[in-house]
Amino acid sequence: MKKLLLLGNEALAQGAIDAGLSGAYAYPGTPSTEIMEYIQNSEEAIRRNIHRHWSSNEKTAMETALGMSYMGKRAIVSMKHVGLNVAADAFVNSAMTGANGGILVIVADDPGMHSSQNEQDSRFYGKFAMLPILEPSNQQEAYDMAEHGFKLSERFHIPVLVRIPTRLSHSRSTIVVHDPIAENKMHFPDNPDQWILLPAKSRKRYKVLIEDNKEFEKQSEVSPYNMYTAGRDLSMGIIATGIAYNYLMENYPGGCKYPILKIGQYPLPVNMIKRLKKECASILVIEEGQPFVEEQIRGVLDDSYKVKGKLTGELPRTGELTPEQIAVALEVPIPAGFTRSNNIAPRPPALCPGCGHRDMYNAINDVVREKYPDARVYSDIGCYTLGYMPPIKAIHSCIDMGASITVAKGAADAGQYPSLAVIGDSTFTHSGMTGLLDAVNEKSNIVVVISDNETTAMTGGQDSQGTGKLENICEGLGVDPAHIRVVVPLPKNMDEMKNILIEEIEYNGVSVIIPRRACIQEAKRKRNKLKSLNIK
Repeated sequence: MKKLLLLGNEALAQGAIDAGLSGAYAYPGTPSTEIMEYIQNSEEAIRRNIHRHWSSNEKTAMETALGMSYMGKRAIVSMKHVGLNVAADAFVNSAMTGANGGILVIVADDPGMHSSQNEQDSRFYGKFAMLPILEPSNQQEAYDMAEHGFKLSERFHIPVLVRIPTRLSHSRSTIVVHDPIAENKMHFPDNPDQWILLPAKSRKRYKVLIEDNKEFEKQSEVSPYNMYTAGRDLSMGIIATGIAYNYLMENYPGGCKYPILKIGQYPLPVNMIKRLKKECASILVIEEGQPFVEEQIRGVLDDSYKVKGKLTGELPRTGELTPEQIAVALEVPIPAGFTRSNNIAPRPPALCPGCGHRDMYNAINDVVREKYPDARVYSDIGCYTLGYMPPIKAIHSCIDMGASITVAKGAADAGQYPSLAVIGDSTFTHSGMTGLLDAVNEKSNIVVVISDNETTAMTGGQDSQGTGKLENICEGLGVDPAHIRVVVPLPKNMDEMKNILIEEIEYNGVSVIIPRRACIQEAKRKRNKLKSLNIK
């Protein structure tokens, strides 16, 4: 049998390819990016011409994947956890439309906020939408769950959420792969009415979804990813979900003395939980992320029964779960090699030397310091968020994708002057365009700086949907062409950049300034690639 050494993300992607995938849709975001990149570089995906292009944002990715599912083909849509917020409208409604071809919504959560604004747990979204959830504990399960998820999706005509956290996304292991199966042939849904979410249709579909959830629970009881292991010490039972099961077993290389319920498929297997409660005096819940399972089982068990975990302090509520923390909760010695070194000093992130964002911020800082000490600069999600860090210290807010323009508009509505927004080219096409349209329609007195490095730099240099189109987009949204200004952000152009900033701040209306220079890291990668091909 063929073996591959893959990241968890890559294992999921390979599993989807081998399970008859026809289309992959995504917006880049750490820790999910490698899923699409792996498919884009897969020889099998290229040979079969599997769709594998980046989408403008997670909502468009989700909706397009639904379109492929409607035609009977298997599709995946992948994103990071906060991306699911963007896709939420389509995601939640997809439980009502259902699926035709299998569809997996793969969400990479980021406990510990390595590169994110929050630690939200995507399992809550799955429960809220009443969809089945899969949570692999290792790379092999990530691979196997792709086919399992597609089959589950097509059996019940429902999208399936696959949740994978950072540590599993970005760690490697050897997996065994099977021969790829053929893609589905195109076919229309048996019940096309359920794809029409008019109230009269949705009311009927909602009743079906409620009934189907009973079946989803039955499937969880017999799922190969939900496993009950007996133990000799019944003073405590353990529920471990996803990668937390791996961490648990690292503390018990010779086998755990307590009964264990491993959970990798949801809804919760209630009967298995009741069995654990019946056999054990207490239960410790170990899960990566928020106390999703711990909160729910308190509704299954009586109040007098002792449930331990994150809500009771045995495990921390914040940050990434570790084997050491589990060892402390179990009151066992921390295995050798688990202790982290204190000899490595943390290094905060910073904008790359020579980055065009630096020159853009230097110009803004000079103008603000010299002429507008009361100015406020509202930023966004991207490399340029590092404009908050010393020594630049240029920005006053960063909330979510696209919020720089809308926050700047709201501040201007309140009387703030000058009010500036800084947003990147990829973030602008992701979710900044509608905010700019609001500002244009109300003739808001703001300056929007679209710092264009011609790529999605923060996540590794993926294509930016706005490359070569930003001026046309802004003009199409109604910005006066006389106030769409383009400049090359270089130290030698500093006076020009400052003059443009002053002129547009003094203009009473919506201005757009586009400092455009290719990402220095992406330019370096391109030069190295050309050099390797002996192209000058």
